[in-house]
Amino acid sequence: MTAIACFCTCPDAGTARRLAEALVGERLAACVNVLPGITSVYRWQGAVERADEVLLLAKTTKARLAALTERIIALHPHELPEVIAVDIDGGLPGYLAWIADETRTGADA
Repeated sequence: MTAIACFCTCPDAGTARRLAEALVGERLAACVNVLPGITSVYRWQGAVERADEVLLLAKTTKARLAALTERIIALHPHELPEVIAVDIDGGLPGYLAWIADETRTGADA
């Protein structure tokens, strides 16, 4: 099992809460941290943009990443939501096992 951390920015706190609750409720993530108060500066359609956003940090497994990504796309209001996943190379073994346990579904359980 490979644990991953997945980053996703949201335009506001309400959107962030809805996504976080859906991802955990549907066992696509074991935990989602909601980090308010970030400012993103980015280039979009040829212009430099600035936006106040809320960052989600979802802990899941590589096996659940495709389903998590699909769900974010379905629920997110942006045309092209940020979904960036990084492998978790280390961590408390019990916590990593908890991530695996909480994202198991159906045949996995």
